[in-house]
Amino acid sequence: MWKFYAILSALFAALTAIFAKLGVKGINGNLATAIRTVVVLFLAWGIVLFSGQLKHLKALDKTNWLFLVLSGLATGLSWIFYFKALETGDVSKVAPIDKLSVAIAMGLSFLILKEPLEIKTIVGGLLIVAGTFVIIL
Repeated sequence: MWKFYAILSALFAALTAIFAKLGVKGINGNLATAIRTVVVLFLAWGIVLFSGQLKHLKALDKTNWLFLVLSGLATGLSWIFYFKALETGDVSKVAPIDKLSVAIAMGLSFLILKEPLEIKTIVGGLLIVAGTFVIIL
């Protein structure tokens, strides 16, 4: 099932890039990020409330809180820089470069999370990096 969710994630990430480029036209990227964040905030909390998951909030420990806050900060900074890039860059160039995060996440997962190294994962990551350099140059 995770593969299906990952494909949906990719689809909506692609739509995010197109909609963001259309929405950032003529406005500051920080304002665009703030508006997008409010929408995500309501969507995420709406899902939690309507699915009855709010009761699990008390089960979070300090480690959960720490890393979820750090993840939120990283997400916010990612979105700010993404919208800044979209203000002047083409989606067809910004989005693929942004996806270099996939290769970076793969590398960090090996180093920090001690996930196993598989040859197909290494090759895939290297192809992502190579593709990014083709677009940059």
